[in-house]
Amino acid sequence: MANSGLQLLGFVMAILGWVAVIVATIIPQWSMSSYANDNIITAVAVYQGLWMACTTLSTGQISCKVYDSILQLDSSLQATRALMVVSIVLGVFGMAVSAMGMKCTRCGGEDKVKKSRIAMVGGIVFLIGGLAALIACSWYGNKIIRDFYNPYTPVNSKYEFGAGVFIGWAGSLLAILGGALLTCSCTKKSGYNGRQYPKVPKSKAPSTSKEYV
Repeated sequence: MANSGLQLLGFVMAILGWVAVIVATIIPQWSMSSYANDNIITAVAVYQGLWMACTTLSTGQISCKVYDSILQLDSSLQATRALMVVSIVLGVFGMAVSAMGMKCTRCGGEDKVKKSRIAMVGGIVFLIGGLAALIACSWYGNKIIRDFYNPYTPVNSKYEFGAGVFIGWAGSLLAILGGALLTCSCTKKSGYNGRQYPKVPKSKAPSTSKEYV
């Protein structure tokens, strides 16, 4: 029962992490304009995401524009987009495989050891997807830090962390933890081919001494 509960907890955490990764990939608030050390008060806030850039006025009006060409984007942004998409695709496969291997489902046969191994494979897929998202968010965050502390970057071109980076970090960690729980819930092999056989009583050794009446 404890093993089944561990599987269910890991599966729920992995799904929540996968949903958070999707949300982080979609929203445009990955970096927001920074006004540190800026003496000019501006009423415009600029947000940059993986797919578009948005401008917010003080009146509440928001204007977004999708990036015109992939080739014009820098390599770090392209790599971040690719890793986030890979993480989402791996999450779909991990969800399907883990659902087949969980004890609370009837998919994947009746062999408990086989089902636990399938769940372990799904957990490994979730782990890889979570690591891909973690690398993508860390890579993008590192770029923001380097540009912020670069003395040659103009003040009005510096950006800070947006909500997308934090949501991506949280989602990737949830996916990693959920995948780890699914991997650790694998049932150990018992018996031959995972089956338990009744113990055969040992036959007593024949007596060498003869009984005389």
